[in-house]
Amino acid sequence: MPESSFVDYVKIYCRSGKGGRGSRHFRREKYIPKGGPDGGDGGRGGHIFIRANRNLWTLLHLRYDRHIMATAGEPGNAKRSTGADGEDRLIEVPPGTVVYDADTGEYLMDLTEDGEQRILLRGGKGGLGNTHFKTSTNQAPRYAQPGEPAQERMIILQLKMLADVGLVGLPNAGKSTLLSVLTAAKPKIANYPFTTLEPNLGMVAYRDNRSFVMADIPGIIEGASEGRGLGLRFLRHIERNALLLFMISCESDHIREDYELLLNELKQYNEGLGEKKRVLAVTKADLLDDELKEMLREELPDDLPVIFISAVTGEGMTTLKDLLWQELNRETKHEIAELTHRDMDLQSIAWDDEEQALDRYRQNLPADVEEDWDDDDIDIEWLDESVPDSEEEWK
Repeated sequence: MPESSFVDYVKIYCRSGKGGRGSRHFRREKYIPKGGPDGGDGGRGGHIFIRANRNLWTLLHLRYDRHIMATAGEPGNAKRSTGADGEDRLIEVPPGTVVYDADTGEYLMDLTEDGEQRILLRGGKGGLGNTHFKTSTNQAPRYAQPGEPAQERMIILQLKMLADVGLVGLPNAGKSTLLSVLTAAKPKIANYPFTTLEPNLGMVAYRDNRSFVMADIPGIIEGASEGRGLGLRFLRHIERNALLLFMISCESDHIREDYELLLNELKQYNEGLGEKKRVLAVTKADLLDDELKEMLREELPDDLPVIFISAVTGEGMTTLKDLLWQELNRETKHEIAELTHRDMDLQSIAWDDEEQALDRYRQNLPADVEEDWDDDDIDIEWLDESVPDSEEEWK
């Protein structure tokens, strides 16, 4: 079944490498009686790192590589030789990726800057060789430490796109059309609801070689915060936006009520969205004359800037860019808004069902088609060893 190239969440299994065991070797050379212990230490197990890479756009590359496992450290050798360290593994993700624990929903980390690197799982330390345990009363220790065990974790990677301006509106409000006019993006445009099935980004060129990023997400309907329509799947992409551009068609009978509906859905999803700066754009203004515009202004909200625009005729486009740039640089200095992350509620999100539902919507497949991408039958052998606390336990 064809799949979208835009993947904004993925669930993967990660395991670091276990430490190599220490050596119990004794020096045995001709003419050197009682050479004594010379066992080396074990090598460190491989770490799991995660790094933001601006050249990546989605998490598509991880959809088909869901088992990330570092190698174990090599055991110690004779002549006090330390074993080789295990090979580290690096997970590269787009900037704006948030990491959660897949079992508990706990928030782990957030990577927003290009090149930002964090350690996800540490490899086990190598065990000490028998050289470390020789004493005046125990000159020939015949024991060494095992390496520390590996760490494993199922994680969820969730992409929240980085953009300056987020477009918010009901279906068929003209969001994709505006994005195609102001930027070089080519989103799908058609005269039916939910034409946009995945977020689109575009770079808006401004004066003096300045620019800002605009994000278009699928239309929001009443109950989106509870999962209706495309629901929670794409609302997270406007959490980082410094400015929200509400777009409502002039064909609406109740523009104020539509605006309040959209704002209420955002607040129910995340209260912090209600505190962001907002601009209201009344679209398809080419259908209105000056008299109708003045009549509509009396019914519009008065707690935010309002502008009439038409992507078809170009009316208000320059004024809109000026207004957006002014609002962006008023307080935040054109910086991506910071987020206060919450733990993920795993019970309210069925990852497989969401992915399948969206694919069925695209391909119009029957509802009984199911796919399971989780691989719970991972064959992993664990060495459950602990370091003894006393010399007697080693023996």
